[in-house]
Amino acid sequence: MSDINYGDPNATPPMGQAIPLGLQHVLAMFASNVTPSIIVAGAAGLAFGGAEQVYLIQMAMLFAGVATLFQTVGMGPIGARLPIMQGTSFAFVGVLAGVAATQGLSVALTACLIAGIIHFALGSVIQKLRFMFPPLVTGLVILAIGLYLIPVAIKYAAGGAADFQMAAESFGSLKHWTVALTVVVVSLACKFLTKGLISNAAVLIGLIAGYCVAILAGMVSFGGVTKAAWFQVPTVMPYGFEFSLGAVIGVTLVSVVSAIETVGDASATTKAGAGRDATDDEIAGATYADGLGTAVAAVFGGLPNTSFSQNVGIVGMTGIMSRHVVTIAGIFLIVCGLIPKIGAVISSMPLPVLGGGVIVMFGMVAAAGMNMLTEVKMSRRNMIIISVSLAVGLGLNLVPSAVQYLPGIWKTLATSAVAPTALLAVVLNLMLPQDD
Repeated sequence: MSDINYGDPNATPPMGQAIPLGLQHVLAMFASNVTPSIIVAGAAGLAFGGAEQVYLIQMAMLFAGVATLFQTVGMGPIGARLPIMQGTSFAFVGVLAGVAATQGLSVALTACLIAGIIHFALGSVIQKLRFMFPPLVTGLVILAIGLYLIPVAIKYAAGGAADFQMAAESFGSLKHWTVALTVVVVSLACKFLTKGLISNAAVLIGLIAGYCVAILAGMVSFGGVTKAAWFQVPTVMPYGFEFSLGAVIGVTLVSVVSAIETVGDASATTKAGAGRDATDDEIAGATYADGLGTAVAAVFGGLPNTSFSQNVGIVGMTGIMSRHVVTIAGIFLIVCGLIPKIGAVISSMPLPVLGGGVIVMFGMVAAAGMNMLTEVKMSRRNMIIISVSLAVGLGLNLVPSAVQYLPGIWKTLATSAVAPTALLAVVLNLMLPQDD
């Protein structure tokens, strides 16, 4: 073991060490990976706990694993061949939830497919586009994503997201908040009072604790788990192909931001694990894998994926940069994605349990954006870009009637919070002169 160079991506730790390390990577990202599918399924009007929602959860696990193998194993120029963990991206939730609610999952997934292909093509020019997305822009976009999602977290914690759920007498009840706060308290306790595997899986452990409390409170039905099969292969284009230019533009805009985030994660991984900068081939390969993973997932009903930053932290913490460890994690996710009963168990989780988890997760997304903005000098120019982009992006989301005369999909994009914030941040950053 002493002869193994753990800073080398090609290092192969013994299986007795590699399997627990791979499981650690899965536990750190598992909750964040399945949550976007649950939210988009709810926005599309799919029955909570129903077969269609279970299927979307399956696809989130399956194609997070597939996209991870694209990164770690690679094919030709595709893949960074670094220990980069892929998962379903929160960045797309705002746009996709709006599109799914107004035009259906067929339009949303078609947009994901086309955006994934465009994202793939970015691999050849990503280095030339980086100047458009400095920390000012990417930090703003990530902050907007977190702030947009926080009200969703509060609604889930209180017991519902749809209008009929929010109108129910039980909405906001002490029972719902007890379950949600159990998740929050246990997650924080595990994160800050423990180390290693338990600390990295803090949110997942919190969800399990909240789930147990919900079972004791009689809030969980296992009917869907009983009916679910033990094995199922994915379906090609389960919702059909339906093109909408506005939806494609919106999802592609977020894809560009996601590509820049992946570049940052690739660079952070090599810094954390090997103390060096990522090469041009590694950055291009990571972007190719990102886009290919998104496009392939969309073909089978999965949402866009991206690199997961929390897993970069595990590489830095353990000092083990072996891509083979993360390959094991990807295989584990693929196996989970082929077993509908696992998706059914996740789908049986009551909304307040999920709400407690996403309060933590969405808050962390917003905090990550704020952390990126700390790298930015708060000059008058930059403060104007931040204030105008956030004010318009979040303001239109809070007052959607302000753009009620825009045609369908354009209104959806304008009120998605993420798309207008990203567009304004990029344009203003390119147009406004630098301060003296």
